[in-house]
Parts: sequence; C-alpha cells; structure tokens
Amino acid sequence: MDEHAAVGTGLLVAGVVIFVLAYALIATDRVPKSAVALGGGALMILVGILNQEEAFHHIDLNVILLLVGMMVLAAIVRQTGAFQSLAILSARWTGGDGVKLMLALALITAVLSAFLDNVTTVILIAPVTIFVASRLGLNPVPLFIVEILASNIGGAATLIGDPPNILIASAADLDFAVFAAHMTPPAVLSLALFLVAAKWLFGPRLATDPARAQALASLDPGDAITDRRGMYVGLGVLGLTIFGFLIHGALGWEPATVAIAGAALLMLLTRPDVHEIYNEVEWASVLFFVGLFMMVGGLVELGVLDAVADFTIDLTQGNVAATSFLIIWLSAILSAVVDNIPYTATMLPVVQRLTAEGLNPDNVLWWSLAIGADFGGNATIIGASANVILAGISEREGHKIRFVEFMRYGVPVTVVVLIVGTLWVWIRYLAFS
Repeated sequence: MDEHAAVGTGLLVAGVVIFVLAYALIATDRVPKSAVALGGGALMILVGILNQEEAFHHIDLNVILLLVGMMVLAAIVRQTGAFQSLAILSARWTGGDGVKLMLALALITAVLSAFLDNVTTVILIAPVTIFVASRLGLNPVPLFIVEILASNIGGAATLIGDPPNILIASAADLDFAVFAAHMTPPAVLSLALFLVAAKWLFGPRLATDPARAQALASLDPGDAITDRRGMYVGLGVLGLTIFGFLIHGALGWEPATVAIAGAALLMLLTRPDVHEIYNEVEWASVLFFVGLFMMVGGLVELGVLDAVADFTIDLTQGNVAATSFLIIWLSAILSAVVDNIPYTATMLPVVQRLTAEGLNPDNVLWWSLAIGADFGGNATIIGASANVILAGISEREGHKIRFVEFMRYGVPVTVVVLIVGTLWVWIRYLAFS
C-alpha cells in the first residue's frame, strides 16, 4: 500500500469511527445531542476529512432557516393564547378522554403535516399538547411520540409535507398534484393502521382523572386568548406563510425564504420582545442539525454513501422491482441512522443515474425513495427533523424522550408502514407492468 492510499484509508477509518462513536453517544442519552453532533462535526475538520469551507457547504441552510423561521412564528402566536384555546377545544371534542385526545392530536398532526410540513406542524402542536397534558395530569411523552410518528406518516403524502420530498420533487421535476396523487394513498393507508396500533400501544398510559377531564372540558376557549388582535394577525401571517409553501416552487422561492419572511413580517406587525421570542427557539435542536450535517458531509466526502449507492446498483443488476424494494428498505435503515434529509440529498444523483439507464419507469424509484426516507425517519429519535425538534421541546419541558424508548415504538411502526409502502409500490407500479 502506498503512502497516499494509507492516508486515504486512515481518513476513511477515522471518519467512520467518529460517526459511529457519535451515534453511540447520542443513543446513550448521557450527553447532550447537540454537543455530540457539533463535536463530531468539528473532529471531521480537525482530522482533515473536511476543511472548514467544505464542512460549512454541507450545512443545509434551507433546513436550518426553515426551522428557525417557523419556531419564531410559533412562539409569537403562542403568546396570544391561540394554542391554549385550541387545546381546550380539543379537550371538549374528546371529553377529556386520554385515548380519544391522543387519536385526535395524531389525526390533526398528520393532516397538518401534509399541508404545512411536519416540522412546522410539530412546532405548532407542541404547546397544545403541553397545555392539555398538564391540565389532565398526563405525561406528555406518549402524546409526543404519537405525534412524531403521525407527522412523518402524514408528511409523506405531499411535496411540502417532509423536507426529503422537497428535495425529491425538485430533482425529479414533480409538481404538487402529481406528488400527492402517488404518495397520498400509501400515507393514508399507513395512517389508518397506525391509529389502530397507537390505541393499543399507548392507551394504558393515558388514563385520565374524570374530575380533571371535566374541569378541562368546562373551560371557555375564549378565556385562554390573551391578545385577540395579536392572535388574528398571527394566524393571518401563518396562513400567508402556508400559502407561500404551496406556491413557492412556481415563484422560485425556497421554503426557508417563505419561513423567514413570515417570521419577519409577524415581528414587524406585532412588535414582540424579540429577546423573549428568540429564547423560545429550540437552539439545541438547530445546533444538532448543524453538527449532523457536518458529520454526514464527512461521510459523503469520504465516499462512504457513494459506496452504498454503488452496492445498490451492483446488487440488483438492473431489475426494477429489486431496485425499488432495495431502495425502500435501505433508505429506511440509513435514514434512521443519518437523518433522512442528508441521506435523501445523497441518493438523488443515484436515482438520476438509474433513471438515465432506463430503470425508473413511472418514476417508481422516486416514489420508493420517498417512502423509504419518509417512513424510515420514524425508526429513531434522530431519523427526521420533526423527531429532533419535538424531542427537544419535550426535554425543555422536563420530559426527556429516551433514545431506546422511542425505538421501542418507532421501529415496529416503521416496519409496518414500510410493508404497506412496499405493497403499494408492487401493486401500483410493478405487478401488472
């Protein structure tokens, strides 16, 4: 082995070791995730795998600024009491019953995730959950886990529902209607199965005190609103922001542009205490993503993920069905490990290459990638942006979602919805072709 090869092998081993050790530390829950991710990203630079410019290039500012913009929007609207009012309405609809409340919140989360995006949805639904859980004397962790899983399932349905979908639609030149037509059916089927499973998995943990339930259901939603004008202005700007997400592609805007424009407009119109609002931003989660993007960037530069892609191509030998199924399940596994956003970004050129070779009839590989990345994000607490954000909010409220605890529910749910997705791909695109 020559000197250059030895150096290359040394860096490869170092990069893989850094990532594996960082992931193991995150899984132990003994060290803050953001500290581990930032430390891992810094080590990628210090050992020479990346230089600083390359590391910063791999940080997806579209994702980072989308998160910050929507957190600011949610924080301002939260101060008006709008979310507390919605929480009281939810309690009235369900009679304060813990299981019915869980199912209602899961359904609301899934539907909103399809039309907002799942990150924005969990930011908005979190204060509702915290308010209701505290009034009913419930641990919010089961509700948060259900909402995370529902957000990723519902977000799979549309182009804007999950960040990987935005990347896929852009690379494949797919519009909103086409994406929804192909992805909504497996998302709806998966959601129906999940709601049935959720009642069985979490029902015993959500028993409520009848007196507390009655007291919550008797509250007047209007009394929770502390700033009616601010609420109307906030909801109006939030509506404009959602509309911006729907039309951003036609106007050539990025989702982050829409989010930060909405946040800036709302701050100008309501003039909140900006320091108080910025304190509401989940900075630990934002910094976690910064570090994670840098670590994954190191693996990209070392060619680790490219090697995985080449393995996929060599293994299937041009068989469309085999390639589709492998992409679904491999995408799910790797998305659970490296987060579905950077993984999807890495896989785009692979699918484009397969498309150029005639192995992507009816865009089946794009749908396979979307199903695997979106549903696979449910397997671990770091598998998708929505997971990290809601886990961070839960921890800030004093209720930490343990890595292993989440996997106990996330992995079986992921397997079930992946089976649904695989059957959908087989029946819809392959069985009768």
